[in-house]
Amino acid sequence: MRLIGSKPGGGFELSTFNDDIPPYAILSHTWSEGEEVTYDELATGIGKDKAGYAKLRFCGERAAKEGLNYFWVDTCCIDKRDNVELSTALNSMFRWYRRATKCYVHLSDVHVPDEVPDAQEFRITWEDAFRRSRWFTRGWTLQELLAPASVEFFSANGKQLGSKITLEQEIHEITRIPIRALRNYDLREFKVDERMSWVTGRKTTVDEDRAYCLLGIFGVFLPPIYGEGEEYALGRLKAEIERHSGTLQSSYVSDTRRIPGMFLFALMVPMPA
Repeated sequence: MRLIGSKPGGGFELSTFNDDIPPYAILSHTWSEGEEVTYDELATGIGKDKAGYAKLRFCGERAAKEGLNYFWVDTCCIDKRDNVELSTALNSMFRWYRRATKCYVHLSDVHVPDEVPDAQEFRITWEDAFRRSRWFTRGWTLQELLAPASVEFFSANGKQLGSKITLEQEIHEITRIPIRALRNYDLREFKVDERMSWVTGRKTTVDEDRAYCLLGIFGVFLPPIYGEGEEYALGRLKAEIERHSGTLQSSYVSDTRRIPGMFLFALMVPMPA
């Protein structure tokens, strides 16, 4: 696992840990095309002019305030050219978020006026934007919400909005995810069809990721095959859920012939506002 740390003279550097992984923070965010710092850019010390670099600074500074020397960001901690590394990362992502000491959610489309001294005391300035945030519509952010014990939300300009605990009612209303799941109950307590309903309306940039982003939610492992298409990826996910559980828990996985279509239907229905 690669983690980002601050360099003595300024900037950031990557460190690899195989064992004895130190405490770390982790960033949850939505990507902006062409504006995220890549693995190569961080390794070579460039990309500082990109908008995504500000998110690195935000995460590093926030982590340092809480006594954490390292943090992880998906855009630049994975060498995506290495297929083995990418496969390992996709299958490990849920555990990495769960293991994090802190998860900081950066909401690039939620802004709080600079003159507001305490955003948590003046929810009227941001709550509507929070409910409409793109972050709640993405596939990968589902596990980033559920896996960590500590999830804290921040506006684009770094104002702290609250946590998964203090905002649990709002998050429940936005996502329809049960409050018990938001409180880090064992996800195996929830039936397959209920967990599958949590991804309704969420989207991914790559079609196959609609299946791969669910691996941690169901506690299964699957080698990614980009190019296989969404239907086949979801079919393989269904088969692995069956194999892993030994029994079928819901109608979503009760008929092999119907699985891909039903999964696609669940994923394409617009999320309630």
